Amino acid sequence: MANLVYKRVSTDQQSTARQNLVLDEAGIEDPVVFEEDPGTSSRLHPLQRPKFGELLAYARPGDTAHISVMFRLVRGTGHILDVLDVLHRDQVALRIHDGAFSAMDLTARHPRTGSCCPP
Repeated sequence: MANLVYKRVSTDQQSTARQNLVLDEAGIEDPVVFEEDPGTSSRLHPLQRPKFGELLAYARPGDTAHISVMFRLVRGTGHILDVLDVLHRDQVALRIHDGAFSAMDLTARHPRTGSCCPP
């Protein structure tokens, strides 16, 4: 099972330093990193972002997608539900390491149906 790390900054003046710190502290073993080009717009739906698309194409059932904080991936409820639909379908777990939702496994139960993620 692979550990897939997703990183993104909103402008080319920002860095991933804070994300790196959070993810390094998490002790993720053998991470496969997918990092958007600087300035990849947060206005783009997460499922339309190139590197997140690559992460999804690479992912296999049982893998875990890791992000430092929720807003590096999504900005609104609709987007997180869309992402969780895909992750649940593909049997990929989502681990958020800091901030909101960091203590929850958002992919354990499907947010729309309540069904458990298949083993």
